[in-house]
Amino acid sequence: MIVKSIELKNYRNYDSLLAEFAPGTNLIYGDNAQGKTNLLEAVFECATGSSHRGSRERELIRFDEEEAHIRLVLERGGVPSRIDLHLRKNKSRGVAIDGVPLQKISELLGRLNVIFFSPEDLRIIKNSPQERRRFLNIELCQLDALYTLRLVLYNKALEQRNALLKDPKDRKERAALLDVWDEKLSEYGEPILEDRAAFIRELGEIIRPIHRELTENKEDLALRYAPGADPGRMAEQLFLGRDQDIHFGSTSIGPHRDELEFYINGKDVKRFGSQGQQRTTALSLKLAEIELVKKKIHDTPVLLLDDVLSELDAGRQERLLAGLDKTQTLITCTGLDEFVSRSRGVDKKFRIVEGKIAEEKLYE
Repeated sequence: MIVKSIELKNYRNYDSLLAEFAPGTNLIYGDNAQGKTNLLEAVFECATGSSHRGSRERELIRFDEEEAHIRLVLERGGVPSRIDLHLRKNKSRGVAIDGVPLQKISELLGRLNVIFFSPEDLRIIKNSPQERRRFLNIELCQLDALYTLRLVLYNKALEQRNALLKDPKDRKERAALLDVWDEKLSEYGEPILEDRAAFIRELGEIIRPIHRELTENKEDLALRYAPGADPGRMAEQLFLGRDQDIHFGSTSIGPHRDELEFYINGKDVKRFGSQGQQRTTALSLKLAEIELVKKKIHDTPVLLLDDVLSELDAGRQERLLAGLDKTQTLITCTGLDEFVSRSRGVDKKFRIVEGKIAEEKLYE
């Protein structure tokens, strides 16, 4: 799977842009605040239908413009395909595949598989549980359309239940309505718990040898899934916790309370791990993610590395780059010196200055 080209119009700080990428390593460099991250964000948008930064639609559109366009050409299994996104300030976005409009944004997922690695991901281990749930959702939504549908329905049901918990209705009337939403939450939530558990179990099997190699067999990394509900008992737990939920006005049971934990040699990395251990764990997580996605889709995902090399020491940089064989990679950095003496070659080189991109010769 490769991204052949991307074309932007009025997206972020870009008036217009056209970039054609090589199947291997594409280096995109330039000073800070020139638009490097925005370019990777546009690729991510075409894969997931959302910004990796959680930005609202109007924030993606160039200042003083009413709409923006992204056109991405990809190739999968030797077959080319085109994704078009039409972003509008005051209307919902339009999405088309090979010129055919999609009815729902969820239909876009799985067409292009990407893995995004940024400095923020290096802190995913010590950030809030919400960040780790987001990590799970981004990957599972790209891999499984049914998971995506269940997650959308679950979130809608959760919103309705939380609104009802705050509504001062008659006790009997509210109880009857809560019975309905408890049933819906369990219907959608139980499979989400199962899917996440299976994903984390597979990821754990892959990440362990990767981390041992990174640490020269000094550390054993294990993943632990702490579900927000006991599998098979979610409906019962919702009912038992109803009075507490009414008191606090929010739902305390379900996948929205899940946690993913990391343990090195039996110790919680978030609480007791050093900064170096947390960074190595994050790197292991991304490398394992690449291998798991390859296994699931029988193809290689596109890797987006956003200024992450500057956050890693030389040894971790080498290990990351060595793990990218046969993977199309778009790497942003502020200077070419980051690639001096690196074993991995560059297939195309681009420079971005104030929203303008120019391909440069590899050797000058």
